[in-house]
Amino acid sequence: MDTDVYPRSADEIESWDYEADVVIAGYGIAGAAAAVEAASTGADVLVLERTGGWGGAAAMAGGFIYLGGGTDLQKACGFDDSVDNMVAFLNVAMGPGADANRVGDYCAGSVDHFDWLVRCGVPFKPVFWGEPGWEPPGDEGLMFTGGENAFPFNTIAKPAPRGHIPQMSNKKAGEASAGYMLMKPLVDTATSLGVRAVYDVHASSLVVQSDGRVVGLIARQYGKPVAIRARRGVVLAAGSFAYNDAMLAQYAPKLVGRPAASIEQHDGQAIRMAQALGADLAHMDATEVAFLVDPQQTVRGILVNGRGQRYVPEDMYSGRIGQLTLYHQDDTAYLIIDGDAQEEAMAATSPTPFLKRPATWVCDSVAELEGEIGLPPGSLQATVSAYNEAAARREDPLLHKKPEWLKPIGTPVGAIDLRGSCAGFTLGGLQTTLDSEVLHVSGAPIPGLYAAGRCTAGVAAWGYASGISLGDGSFYGRRAGRAAAEG
Repeated sequence: MDTDVYPRSADEIESWDYEADVVIAGYGIAGAAAAVEAASTGADVLVLERTGGWGGAAAMAGGFIYLGGGTDLQKACGFDDSVDNMVAFLNVAMGPGADANRVGDYCAGSVDHFDWLVRCGVPFKPVFWGEPGWEPPGDEGLMFTGGENAFPFNTIAKPAPRGHIPQMSNKKAGEASAGYMLMKPLVDTATSLGVRAVYDVHASSLVVQSDGRVVGLIARQYGKPVAIRARRGVVLAAGSFAYNDAMLAQYAPKLVGRPAASIEQHDGQAIRMAQALGADLAHMDATEVAFLVDPQQTVRGILVNGRGQRYVPEDMYSGRIGQLTLYHQDDTAYLIIDGDAQEEAMAATSPTPFLKRPATWVCDSVAELEGEIGLPPGSLQATVSAYNEAAARREDPLLHKKPEWLKPIGTPVGAIDLRGSCAGFTLGGLQTTLDSEVLHVSGAPIPGLYAAGRCTAGVAAWGYASGISLGDGSFYGRRAGRAAAEG
């Protein structure tokens, strides 16, 4: 058993190696936002980062920030949005268990948060990217990222793109990302406000006074124990538990061995440190699931499960396709696509060409393909026949894929084996108030302890939209920094 996470009594600490008003564990998006906000109040702020530099998972991410309600970027790109419209979408899209109060709070503050990012120097290019894809191939600043324009969401709320992407002119998929252009201005702003950062510091446990107030952290720096005092508050912003195999096995076993969109430092340490103090948790089983195939291909074919049946509109947000595939179709999917559609998809502009897949099987008939895949006799034939009949009328009465992507499947016909193509990260974590106070299992806030980002249970539960992690991480990171500074 790892006993390092047990809280330490402040009475045991003979001397402090570092000291500040606000101490933040983690220099990713939530930590950076907390640092800026705390320092802007005049507080002395120290950020502890376990790696050799700032950035965290955010700096390597696509950089989407999920914002809406009528931001200047949305308006500049010609889209109308409202807080109520955004709330209607997120209350459904964030899945069962999503906190309606938190969703409403996030949406109500969304425009102001966008303006704050711009004031911090984060650049956005007012150009909309409307093609299917994980992210724009260039430096376009706005796109759909949550399936807002796909069924059933397009019947619940007026579709509005809310994926705001920081501009990066030399962006290259897999090399440099817009996440860097989100993080760098925030870190520069924090530094200009006097924020100090110490690197290669791995926090392990909290320091608590006899009255239960958190007043610091114990960590290791270059293998040696260090004690860090927080005069007003500690902010935990150290990421998810996607790379903690024991926690995954306990809470989210479907993700064991398949983490993605995360970094190995996301080992759940912040969650466990707070747990050891009695912190409450929420949504620990909830995960975002990436579906590792290029959307330019999925929209042009049909996705079928192990019974040869369609189960999701193929123009749906790929994260939702991933969730439905992993949890409801036993991680089994095949993309049925004809030769012409495959050629179109391979030629289409995409920021993720490495996710375009060759056909696993190619046959002259659907019946032959059905046999090659090993699907139940007649199943795929019935599915394709029904799809083709309706597609010829530009209709999809079963799943309501948009007419622009409806085209009968011809021959030769192929199938791409997408079994084992799901990967993801965890969405659960510490239960917090809307002011980012960490809640004890009793329901009361733990004095002096705040948290934000993927170590908390944020806006998303059993649903997701790209940009929610960076969005609510920075949004509630600001709340955590301000609350901690006020002590």
